[in-house]
Amino acid sequence: MDFLSDTVVLSRMQFALTAIFHMLWPVLTTGMGIYLVIVEGLWLKTHNSDYYYHARFWSKFYVLNFGIGVATGIPMEFQFGTNWAPFSEAVGNFFGSVIGFEAAWAFMLEAAFLGIMLFGWERVNPVVHYIATILVAFGANLSTLWILTANSWMQTPSGGEMVNGKFIVHDYFQAILNPFMVNSVLHMFFATLETSLFVIGGISAWYIRKSSHPAFFSKSLKIVLATVIAVAPLQIYIGHLSGEQVLRYQPSKLAAMEAQWETTPVGESADWSLLALPNETAQKNDWEIVIPNALRYILEFKKELSYPVRGLNEWKPEDRPHLVGLIYYAFRTMIAIGFFLAGLVSISVLQWLRGKLKPQNITQQRWLLLAWIFAAPLGYIAVESGWIVRCVGRQPWTLYGQIRTVDSVSHLPASNVLFSLSGFATVYTLLFIAALYFGSRIIRNGPNFNLPVPGLETSQPAVDTTPGQFVPDERPVEAQQ
Repeated sequence: MDFLSDTVVLSRMQFALTAIFHMLWPVLTTGMGIYLVIVEGLWLKTHNSDYYYHARFWSKFYVLNFGIGVATGIPMEFQFGTNWAPFSEAVGNFFGSVIGFEAAWAFMLEAAFLGIMLFGWERVNPVVHYIATILVAFGANLSTLWILTANSWMQTPSGGEMVNGKFIVHDYFQAILNPFMVNSVLHMFFATLETSLFVIGGISAWYIRKSSHPAFFSKSLKIVLATVIAVAPLQIYIGHLSGEQVLRYQPSKLAAMEAQWETTPVGESADWSLLALPNETAQKNDWEIVIPNALRYILEFKKELSYPVRGLNEWKPEDRPHLVGLIYYAFRTMIAIGFFLAGLVSISVLQWLRGKLKPQNITQQRWLLLAWIFAAPLGYIAVESGWIVRCVGRQPWTLYGQIRTVDSVSHLPASNVLFSLSGFATVYTLLFIAALYFGSRIIRNGPNFNLPVPGLETSQPAVDTTPGQFVPDERPVEAQQ
């Protein structure tokens, strides 16, 4: 229990807790914002009120996640001033500016138009409302741009130099467009979108499996499929590109990701361990399942590596990542989920082409629907695993190669940090319980077909009564005629 008296360890634990918990909520808002733009656009184009009711129903999840995301995001950013003051002082002239851009440009844009998106359905012109929805989605994803820009710069600092303990920026554009920036932003963008699509698909599958409005929710499932069929393979490819960058710019992180202790020179066979049990004390793997020559193809799609794959033993223990087992299995968890989701999409599209996802027979695809329900939370696990690899693998640096973590932490009594850490853990537990309660309540209540459709002549929503379970048409009598 020595860590209870270590300010650095406790501060890292607190930041990990706040970051991991906060990440759960904007992941859904950034991706679901794009989905809301799609369904509202379909409503305006087709005048089919099904899409209007989809927009109203899924926006409830958006506002729930937005609220908790704000409540958890603010204290996470404040920690840079409370728990990581030396780091903030050293890099504030760039890092602080980028975080400020996220608040002033992205969050304020999203917050400004959120009220119109949620409450303006019958108060503004449908086209004006659609513009507000687009701006909300744009603002949410603009946050991703600036947050990932800041974190990418921490991974590959550029555009300036350290002078007397402070990072002096010579070229802001070079700092913003650091080597990790583009791939990192794209990887996170597709991660949030894919996660959101599988949450929507999983909830839709739950309704369909219960024979509750299968025609209505088969529409949302098909929209998800039509979108994720491109997103899932793109995400895997961009992840591969990110791996190539880690090889070039952060070789110690790659060594931890692959639990590779000895260096593989250029031109030699690079084996890949499918599974292993890393032993940091002995500086080797106690056991491993190895696929010969596979690593060179995974990293570069080439017979011979252009770069050596350096092993962890090339660095002194204080200069390389620790918690190798965590990094190693977090990386494999992310990869396994990515390929599982891509496989599920492929099978689902095949069933769609075979005519098995029509409203009259989609309820018969019980195992496929169950797989979608199972897949709903997997995107979150993959995102969190990716951030563990990204940030734990960067250690022992906060600013890679420039500022060590031990030099970045504020000089606070360990008891103070332990108190705040305990407080965050308590409050976040209550917030998580509340989110589960209100989220399950939204699902139990389902879509509200009594809502008036503003401004446009529309066709009627597909309210269905599948044999075996009567589902009442909850729309007004006038709308049913």
